[in-house]
Amino acid sequence: MVLVGAAPALACGGLLGPNGGVSLVRTTTLAAYHGGVEHYVTAFTFTGGTGNFGSIVPLPGVPTSMERGGNWTLQRLVRETQPVPLAADRFAAATAGGAPSAEVLQQARIDALDLTVLKGEGSSVGGWARDNGFTLPPDAPALLDFYAKRSPIFLAAKFDAAAAVAQGRGTGGVTPIHLTIPTPNPWVPLAILTLGKQPAETVQADVYLLTDRRPTMLPGPAPAGSLSPTGNGLTLARSEEASPGLVSDLRSDQGMAWMPDGGMWLSYLRLDTPAVNLRYDLAVDASGRAAPAPVAAGLPAGGPAGVLRPGSRGLRLWSATALGILLLAGSWAVTHRRTGLQA
Repeated sequence: MVLVGAAPALACGGLLGPNGGVSLVRTTTLAAYHGGVEHYVTAFTFTGGTGNFGSIVPLPGVPTSMERGGNWTLQRLVRETQPVPLAADRFAAATAGGAPSAEVLQQARIDALDLTVLKGEGSSVGGWARDNGFTLPPDAPALLDFYAKRSPIFLAAKFDAAAAVAQGRGTGGVTPIHLTIPTPNPWVPLAILTLGKQPAETVQADVYLLTDRRPTMLPGPAPAGSLSPTGNGLTLARSEEASPGLVSDLRSDQGMAWMPDGGMWLSYLRLDTPAVNLRYDLAVDASGRAAPAPVAAGLPAGGPAGVLRPGSRGLRLWSATALGILLLAGSWAVTHRRTGLQA
């Protein structure tokens, strides 16, 4: 399998770091939902940068497992849908003033990546990041609060650069992560993707949903080939029953045996919008009741305006999906050796 263009990048997260110079390319994420459980699969790659850096992605609940993602799940989804020819000061003050520390719930190591599931208020999670050597952009406090009010769960992923070197892994590689999260309905964090970006910078992402029936989403995406009347930048490029070949390929990948052998609905969404417009997440109703929750989308129950407003984030806007996680990565990307179907 050959991917042309940007490889899958960290899904639903914005980069943070003391030294800058890191480029996060287009993100790719799978939020699969079956039997009351969300399977969140994401991968990331990055170029440039020195020292440590990180990213924040919110989670809808506490994972029951954290494991290495499959060898080809995201790449297979891309091939199915995209066929191609060959602000840190505030956190410091809050912590100094006696704000409770973020609670560490779980820890795991995947390759050279150390994962930590955190629970806490926005200031607590920001304090944790600061204490671990990361400088947050000025708009980080408002975004962390935006997510913590809905779900106080975040995942921190930190690269061990020395371990990456010892494992012979270079820069520009891809590391897949698979989280299993019990939740009434899935939601995908998108606003976090604008972390540290200028208002006019473009945010791009590919979001895949696998559900037992056709889902309803909020905000509603525009159909392929049309312009979104609400200007939210979301396009529903594919919406169809997952083909037997796709289901078979996905089920055969590492960690994907949970999938039923048929009957799942595939939704493929493209996000392409200036950061200034991205003040929402993607809420999904997979139950068939056609009632996605405005709160899960980060929207007020009574209207379309986002809860996260430009004025609440300082001079620089910051958002993202991102299915909550705080990812802290090192300057070495983990190179993933893919077997079978691979990019």
